[in-house]
Amino acid sequence: MDNHTTVSTFLLLGFSSFLDLQDLLFVMVFFSHVTILAANVSIMVAVKLNHSLHIPMYFFLCGLSFSETCTTVVIIPRMLVDLLSDSKSISIPECATQMFFFFGLSGNNCFIMAAMSYDRYTAIHNPLHYSILMTPKICFQLMMAAWLVGFLVSVCIVTIVFNLSFCDSNTIQHFFCDISPVVHLACDYTLSYEIAIFVLSAFVLVGSFILIMISYVFIGSIVMKMPSAKGRYKAFSTCSSHLTVVCIHYGFAGFVYLRPKNSDSFREDMLMAVTYTVLTPLLNPIVYSLRNKEMQIALRMTVNSANRFILQMVNKRTLNI
Repeated sequence: MDNHTTVSTFLLLGFSSFLDLQDLLFVMVFFSHVTILAANVSIMVAVKLNHSLHIPMYFFLCGLSFSETCTTVVIIPRMLVDLLSDSKSISIPECATQMFFFFGLSGNNCFIMAAMSYDRYTAIHNPLHYSILMTPKICFQLMMAAWLVGFLVSVCIVTIVFNLSFCDSNTIQHFFCDISPVVHLACDYTLSYEIAIFVLSAFVLVGSFILIMISYVFIGSIVMKMPSAKGRYKAFSTCSSHLTVVCIHYGFAGFVYLRPKNSDSFREDMLMAVTYTVLTPLLNPIVYSLRNKEMQIALRMTVNSANRFILQMVNKRTLNI
């Protein structure tokens, strides 16, 4: 079908209906973004600097932190600008780019979590052969596969969406270029396009979730056969952080992308989107650090090292003056 697009820009209305709360929302989102960046960078630095964390579980955690940091950078800075700006326009190429990176990184997050669940299964099922089964090369290949699949699906979705014709309204009822608010502006959006987008979204969300659940079914069957309660508790405790993050991530994402859509649901979806673009990336580092003693120790050491470095720099400047 030929593209008959007559609009060149979209308007991201987003929080325009909350005019009295724009400044408050800006402050809240800004400090949340700074906290997300600080928390995820702290995890990455802690994993890099502490040799005791140079194992597959923390390699994947570091990859997830990096991916989530990139995901928030794609969405939140633009949201902050729009909260303070009267002009909330975004060009079609910019919109397509934002959608491509957001869904590529989001898909990557899903498949990294699937790789993390497989890593936990391997550690519990074959502890003696764990280092052989989860070599750095295999971990790297799993990470690259997650990135590749995530961005391939994103390319397909963006190609479908922006091959549609936008010839009437250009107002997006959202704070970023999400799929549903954009495609509902198209004048040739048909059931076949809707099914294609749904299948691709389901492939990422449901496909990765099934992989995670398969790993946890096997983990559960192994743990239940353990003779000691202490052994069962230790096995489950290694999975608790990951399982908590999975429930949060898939709960919100599934609600937004796997249920029937209509124009009345966009406001509800937008509020849920705030949760998985701001709150979830904020909760993930907290969950992993609170439930993991090794990570707590590593983060404490990293913070102490940073404080010592800052004090040394301050002292040097004082002496130079």
